[in-house]
Amino acid sequence: MATMATTSSVAAGLGSPLPLLRRSSKPTLTSGFIRPQVASRSPLNLKLASGGRFTCFERDWLRTDLNVIGFGLIGWLAPSSIPAINGNSLTGLFFQSIGTELAHWPTGPALTSQFWLWMVLWHLGLFLCLTFGQIGFKGRSEEYF
Repeated sequence: MATMATTSSVAAGLGSPLPLLRRSSKPTLTSGFIRPQVASRSPLNLKLASGGRFTCFERDWLRTDLNVIGFGLIGWLAPSSIPAINGNSLTGLFFQSIGTELAHWPTGPALTSQFWLWMVLWHLGLFLCLTFGQIGFKGRSEEYF
């Protein structure tokens, strides 16, 4: 029996007794051919001085400016108030449709109501004007053009 136990320990330990306590699960190999590990120089792994976090975008990526909102709203209200649709302006038609829909409150507007057309067109123009205003205003202030 003692012979069998010794044989199995030699086979299991490959010639050495089984270690009872292992320090690390990774083997440490040293060689003249293997380079030592160096710290990564990737900007994604670097820790910045501001709290030790790295972010790909600036904190104020939207760069909100009330000038853009003000000028964009005025820049959209002026052309949308020109009476170009059968003698009516887009703003006038939109506000008039709001009034007619509020007349039968709390029932909402029907899907066939003109309110939806004027609302989508008016807001689409407003958002385009605000977007181009943001691009133009910030592009000029940051000297892109």
